[in-house]
Amino acid sequence: MTAWWRDAAIYQVYVRSFADGDGDGVGDLIGVRDRLPYLAGLGVDAIWLTPFYTSPMADFGYDVADYRDVDPLFGTLADAKALIDEAHAVGLRVIVDIVPNHTSSAHPWFQEALRGEHRDRYIFRDRPNDWESIFGGPAWTRVEDGQWYLHLFDPAQPDLNWDNDEVRGEFESILRFWLDLGVDGFRVDVAHGMVKPRDLPDIGHPDQTRLIGKEPVPYFDNDGVHDIHRAWRRVLDSYPGQRIGVAEAWAPTAERLAMYVRPDELHQAFNFHYLFTPWNAAELRAVIDSSLATAGSVGAPTTWVLSNHDVKRHVTRYGGLARARAAALLTLALPGSVYVYQGEELGLPEVLDLPEEVCQDPQRLRDPDSGRDGCRVPLPWTRESGWRDPWLPIPSEWAELSVEAQEGVPGSTLELYREALGLRRALSGDLVWHESPEGTLVFSRGPFVCAVNLTATPVDFGIGGELLIASDVPGAGDSAAWWKVK
Repeated sequence: MTAWWRDAAIYQVYVRSFADGDGDGVGDLIGVRDRLPYLAGLGVDAIWLTPFYTSPMADFGYDVADYRDVDPLFGTLADAKALIDEAHAVGLRVIVDIVPNHTSSAHPWFQEALRGEHRDRYIFRDRPNDWESIFGGPAWTRVEDGQWYLHLFDPAQPDLNWDNDEVRGEFESILRFWLDLGVDGFRVDVAHGMVKPRDLPDIGHPDQTRLIGKEPVPYFDNDGVHDIHRAWRRVLDSYPGQRIGVAEAWAPTAERLAMYVRPDELHQAFNFHYLFTPWNAAELRAVIDSSLATAGSVGAPTTWVLSNHDVKRHVTRYGGLARARAAALLTLALPGSVYVYQGEELGLPEVLDLPEEVCQDPQRLRDPDSGRDGCRVPLPWTRESGWRDPWLPIPSEWAELSVEAQEGVPGSTLELYREALGLRRALSGDLVWHESPEGTLVFSRGPFVCAVNLTATPVDFGIGGELLIASDVPGAGDSAAWWKVK
């Protein structure tokens, strides 16, 4: 029997923007529990929850002050346990975020470090090097006694020192805490970043973040991270029920990325190479082939993702809903595991005109040209939004994109996703490409055929058999369709 995670459809819940259960304008665990029937009805196999741990929210929960408790903004530990149990009852597995590269500056360990105690848990130096923060500015902040600490992200997120055995032991204990509570796995934030070279070499030039995922940088993708992932895999394997680890790993090549999913390491890694490929048939085919080959070389499944909480929504990146719907059918037809970011099943675009005063992303506050607020706007559940004073304003034009407006409406994007996710369960077999007109993609998996027209000009694919689903009239410009052929 195939392991569940090899071909799973996993839905990303950005907790603070998914559903508000207590009416304070911020999404919470009660809201997620209330919407479990919606998620089960959508046809996904698992949900991935972004951090809900105790946090000052300098980076919306990715600055953790207590890894074993729930922030009151999101509920209680009892709410987390109830959510896990109720999700299991409706057939959904639960993956939670773990943030091991850094803690919050409010974490008790860092407060001790500021007092001069146990500083070796973090990376303190008498002199900083030239590394830059991912969020902009220097990656070092000076403390009162003159030393500097490293933070690859916000100053409120000091980097841990993973050469310290106490750090390694603490995180294995944290994993066991949540596994004992019943979670089915972890999405590992910055899985490529925990280990830094001990000499902390200078990079020698500015704009270092432009290299991430393209060229090697000394603070990411060091070989030492793989020892950590092997240790974590042993923890996961010690529990029943196929618990998994998912790497958020940026690597300069597909081959380097495949190292994170070798048989004794994590189970999956996010495929950012696919996510950032433009709407172009030749380029998409190349990245699909590369992804399948490199993941397959280590016996791992490929993952496919179009959007998440850190990038512009693909409706906007691709240039419209027609392409986004076609991209969804392309993606859901590919062999491997697929991730759906909340709201993509509604066809939500990026919100590009948020008022300046409501934007809160620390990355954007340092660099006005970046920022992730626009992909984190809360989901519209009803035509009136379904929120009372949401933490980010929901555009009025989203009324007709809401769940209420699309539910049960033939041809709506919501129903397209539901139908495709249901049909996807029957897909099996390797991908085989077929000849097709320039600017199009056609492939089969057994008796199933997917045809995608990535041009504006209609194409007659001439495919016989039973039409299963289509994003538009089959063969129309910027469309995709699935057939079952004999």
